[in-house]
Amino acid sequence: MRTLDRRTALAAAAGSLTAAAMPAAAQTTALPKTLFPVAQSVVPVVGSDQVFPVRRIYCIGRNYAAHAREMGSDPTREPPFFFQKPADAVQVVPVGTVGDHPYPTLTKNYHYELELVAVLKTGGRRIAKERALDHVYGYAVGLDMTRRDLQRGMGDQKKPWEIGKSFDHSAPIGPIHPVEAVGHLAKGRIQLQVNGQVKQDSDLSNMIWSVAEQIANLSEAFELKPGDIIYSGTPENVGPVVPGDVLLGRIEGLPDLSIRILEQAG
Repeated sequence: MRTLDRRTALAAAAGSLTAAAMPAAAQTTALPKTLFPVAQSVVPVVGSDQVFPVRRIYCIGRNYAAHAREMGSDPTREPPFFFQKPADAVQVVPVGTVGDHPYPTLTKNYHYELELVAVLKTGGRRIAKERALDHVYGYAVGLDMTRRDLQRGMGDQKKPWEIGKSFDHSAPIGPIHPVEAVGHLAKGRIQLQVNGQVKQDSDLSNMIWSVAEQIANLSEAFELKPGDIIYSGTPENVGPVVPGDVLLGRIEGLPDLSIRILEQAG
């Protein structure tokens, strides 16, 4: 009993020390250390030395009526649906350059999809369509590259087709242009060329669901946050590319985005 009483007394004495009486070093709570560093995916901002940190990549499917039809869907009866790519799928391509883009593994039918990308500075839940564009920081040109054979094969098996969409380098993107510089892009030509031949040619106004509507719909399912980016859908005439092909994406009001398809590694 005497031993127990002594331990109790020592514990009480130790607990009676106030933070003011403790050394400053002892008052500092040690932060946990990560096991290893993990790179943050970022996209440069035009006219700034700052970069945009990528949190999540959301993509809307079949958002142009003609593209929906070529994919076998009826756009008049289909509500918006979304999928995601990992944040580190971004491949930044500087303005005025042709980015080297590796042909991915596991596919023999690799497709381009040119898209307007909206990036968010703020977020929230249940965002009203009328206020949705207030959350947009800026816009960029992007490509939703797709292993089409894997996407279709998994769809035929009624399995998730993430493997067809969410892989390394599957989200090439140009620099971000702030809204203050380019405004909100609701209309304007969107065109993709492969080796100088026009493949996709449409207008942003042909989107079924506008950027504002996409943000509003997404915020019903997810809490949107700063750093989220949205690939807003592609026009019709998606198609395959092979090593050696050069893609040139153009969206009115933004600089061009260009990549060269490289031979498959290994």
